[in-house]
Amino acid sequence: MNKRDAGAARSVRQWPLLVVVAGVVCGLLVTLLGRDTWRLGCLIIGASLAIGAVERLALPGREAGLLQVRGRVFDIIVMAFTGAAIVALAIVVPNGR
Repeated sequence: MNKRDAGAARSVRQWPLLVVVAGVVCGLLVTLLGRDTWRLGCLIIGASLAIGAVERLALPGREAGLLQVRGRVFDIIVMAFTGAAIVALAIVVPNGR
């Protein structure tokens, strides 16, 4: 494998993290759009973290890229729990009216 192929392989491995980060950024932008959009933004953020957990579960370690922080089980549990907690809080927190 030459240097060009190695660089392409490394950049392909970063797509799983890019998907999660793009989802979180979209959720933050939706949250900033207006006063009543915070709930939808939080749901998008939680869903993108859950997608990250599914990606970490489905992808082999070499292709997980920067989603691979610790062990596979730890990464999946942390992302799934954080995503579920954000979604649950977005649903449970009442409006301030």
